[in-house]
Amino acid sequence: MPLRDLFYVSREYEMLLANQSIYSSSLLKLPAPRFVVFFNGSYDMGEQCVLKLSDAYEKKVEDPDLELKVTVLNINAGWNDELMNTCRLLKEYSLYVARVRAYAKEMELAEAVSRAVDECIKEGILRDFLMKYRAEAISVSIFEYDEEREKELLRKTEYEFGRQEGLSQGREEGLSQGIKEGMAQGVSAMIRHCRKAGASREDTLSILMEEFSISKGDAEEYLQKYWK
Repeated sequence: MPLRDLFYVSREYEMLLANQSIYSSSLLKLPAPRFVVFFNGSYDMGEQCVLKLSDAYEKKVEDPDLELKVTVLNINAGWNDELMNTCRLLKEYSLYVARVRAYAKEMELAEAVSRAVDECIKEGILRDFLMKYRAEAISVSIFEYDEEREKELLRKTEYEFGRQEGLSQGREEGLSQGIKEGMAQGVSAMIRHCRKAGASREDTLSILMEEFSISKGDAEEYLQKYWK
């Protein structure tokens, strides 16, 4: 996440200063960024955590010259009550997601989402939004929940493949191969979900580049292989 945000803020600064010379002797003023991410994944991360760009450095640096910190806030139901109580829509969204997850353990995903939408409308949870955009909300919820499960499987695949390979070939080599295989499975699943949700090939290309931090060329190769 910090690496993605570094790319994002770099592009924003480039657009902001498009009509100014970065080689000018005058100091160019920049807005100070703050990086905050709302987390509603299914694994336990506590109330919040801070991710650092330096965590990804190959060698640990005590005082890195380049650092970027991202504050991750858990918005699942039952966490960060103070934040939730100041933002009604955020709290209602967390309740809706919790209900979808609970029902998805007992029934088919589409049925679980539809039931959660119906009940939330009756109980006044995101009522106006769900009534106005019911079909879109159901479609997006199915897509996101499937994606979440695929990512969890991807993480397990990466770990298990890397562990097994590491036993015979060394941890570093095995983990690298595991990530490569896991990446292919994750990309394939993402393309499948994008097509199911009606996304165009061009939109899917952009999603792959952003979600997996890969180049346009690599994304096009994956599309050529898995867009069937």
